[in-house]
Formats: sequence, C-alpha cells, structure tokens
Amino acid sequence: MHVSIHYLDNFGISSKYNYIQIMYKGFKYRIYPTKAQSTLLNKHLGCTRLVYNLALELKTMAWAGHRTNLSRYDISKQLPELKNEYPWLKEVNSQSLQSALVDLDTAYDKFFKGQADFPNFKRKAHGGSFHIPQNITLEGRKLSIPKFREGIDIVLHRETKGIIKSATISKTPTGKYFVSILCDTGQQPKPKPDIKPETTVGIDLGLKDFAITSDGLKVSSPKYLREAECKLKYLQRKYSKYKGKRTREKLALQHEKVANKRKDFLHKLSTRLIRENQTIALEDLNVKGMQQNHCLAKSISDAGWGMFVDMLKYKAEWYGVNLLKIGRFDPSSKTCSNCGQIHEELTLSDRKWECKACNKTHDRDVNAAKNVKAFALNNYNVSAGRRNKSQDELSALVEVMTPEAHPIGSAVGE
Repeated sequence: MHVSIHYLDNFGISSKYNYIQIMYKGFKYRIYPTKAQSTLLNKHLGCTRLVYNLALELKTMAWAGHRTNLSRYDISKQLPELKNEYPWLKEVNSQSLQSALVDLDTAYDKFFKGQADFPNFKRKAHGGSFHIPQNITLEGRKLSIPKFREGIDIVLHRETKGIIKSATISKTPTGKYFVSILCDTGQQPKPKPDIKPETTVGIDLGLKDFAITSDGLKVSSPKYLREAECKLKYLQRKYSKYKGKRTREKLALQHEKVANKRKDFLHKLSTRLIRENQTIALEDLNVKGMQQNHCLAKSISDAGWGMFVDMLKYKAEWYGVNLLKIGRFDPSSKTCSNCGQIHEELTLSDRKWECKACNKTHDRDVNAAKNVKAFALNNYNVSAGRRNKSQDELSALVEVMTPEAHPIGSAVGE
C-alpha cells in the first residue's frame, strides 16, 4: 500500500510527493480447530454475520425512510443494547463485531463510488469470515487469537515475514477453516525500470486462448468449469430433488476443486509474465458488461480475467514491474499493427484477415496484442510529456514567488 502526502502551498498549487511507502503481504494457512474450537469459531461467524445483516437493514431503512446515512459509529453505539437483547453476543470477540461494521461501511463507500454493487445480506451457506484487528500471535504450530488463548493448530507451510498486523478467519462451504495473516514486511517497493518498447509486452485476453502476447505467445484457456460441467449438473439435479446434506457437500467440494484449479493456473501464469517482463500492457476490459451476453457469460466467468488482472497488479508492485493500461474503447482488434489502418467491417468471427492498405495478413489476437502494446506506449509518452511540461511550468512559477508560510500537509492513502 502506498501512502502519499499532498502539500498545498500559499498559492493554492497542489503538488504530490511519495512520502511513505509501506508494503503489506498476506499469508494464508489452513487451521485445524478442535470440536470445541470449531463451535466457538462458528459462533464468531454467526455473530459477525448477524451484526452485519442487522446493520445493513438499519442503514437501508434509515436512508429509505428519513434519507439519513448512518455511520458505523452511530450503529456501534447500539451494540451494548444488542448484547443485552442477545446475551450470546458477549461470547465472541467484541473487536470482530466492530470490524463487521467497518466492512459494511467499506462496502457502502464502494457502492457510492461506483466500484461495486449494493451490499448484499450475508448467508450462512457461503461459510463466511470474521476479522481480528489485533492480539494475534504465532507460537510454534499454534495460532493464538482473542477467545482462543490455548491456540489453534495451524499448518505453517511457509514463514510469515514482518510484523503481524491483523488476521481474518474464514470458513469454506466445504467446512474447511483458513486464516489470512496480514503482515507489515517493512520493505520498500522495488524501483521500477524505465519503460522501453523492447522490454514491454502487450497482452490480449481471450476465451479460446486465455492470453496472447505481442511476441506471439499463446496460452490456451484451461476451461476448468466446462470440464466439470457434467458432474456439476448431475450433483445439482440430485441435490435439487433430494436436498441431501451429503450431496450438498459433494457439490460444494466440486465447485471448490474448480476454483482451486483456476487460481493455480492464474497464479502461475501471472508470476511467469511478471518475472519475464519489465513492462506489461493490458486492455481495460468491462468484464461485467461483457457478461451480459448470455452466449459468452459462462465462458467469461470461467476464464477469470478480473482475478488475473488483480494478480498482475499486486505482483507488479512486489517485483517492480510497470503495468500500463489502454482504454476499453481503443480499436486494438480492428487496427492494422503494421500500417495503422482501421477496419471497421471486421467481426468477431474474423480470426485471420488481410489489411487492404498494406496487404499484411494478421492473426486477430496477435495483432490485438501488438496494438495493445503500441497504444499503451503512446499513451505513456503523451502523458509523460504533459507531466514534464507542467512540472517545468510549476518550477518557473515557484522561482519568481516567495512563500510566506510553511506548507500544510495532509496524509492520503492510495
């Protein structure tokens, strides 16, 4: 996470400087609680889910009835009264209940900023999770958190790095428990190299081939959901008919296998691309809008484009790699990468086509990847030129004016 400081000088000119850079990393482990610990963990999951759902209902009703936006501080004042009404809420960590209200506030902020849909009520069938903001220790093969001082068995397949800041306990629909430990590594982000065409690769994401690079590399799409579709349909029909607990567990386990295979593929590919390149150029895809096409929705969901881009983002920060993006409306597929001619008549079924201007034959996906690279580099050069110009103008302005007071600093997280 990058924390920046914005200074405002006497003349009302705002300039931004990277002041503090903190790198956090999460480490996820499998935990094996005893039967009594599982019961208490389930109580935490249920209580935080109850508080979250009640707070969501309260905020929704307050806005619908009185146009009042209740903050988490307003709702947290009602927690003591809620504990008197439901005494079993006192059995769980109070900070985890407060964290549920923080999560709801975050979900509301993302909705009003247009970054996510309206928050939904949490369901027990999804497993759920709860947050522990402090007092987390690892001693040997035991995880100690509030209300679990005797420690929970944990499989430390790798060591944590840095100072433990918080933890999140989660339960999968198949009944497995995991803990995600957030650590302050104390490391500074690696410096990123200069952006050059020879060290830049453009990536076009697709369905038949998951990723196509400007160098001509094609990575086939594994289509794990399609492979397991027959078995999933059979289990779904059986569960819909009999509602058996064992069938439900088998269905959840099959979905978990598909998700794990997809994550493994995306992690390996993203790590490979990050390690082999200094700059990566991508297209800003409207995945949610593309899923409105009922013919392609399942295949797009199976591909996991959004998850792949998120992995590239944080791994690029870890390893000091530049990540460039082009606009979603840039004609990367219909532009000839050789001469720049745009062919509006091309359709999605045209996998290979010949440019009428230069007679160059193109593979649609490789051509798109080359254009993604070219557009990204061009956008970067244009923005860099504008930035240098504005900095020169600001320096000239500061030289002829003398400030009379110290700048005012305010910390802003990014």
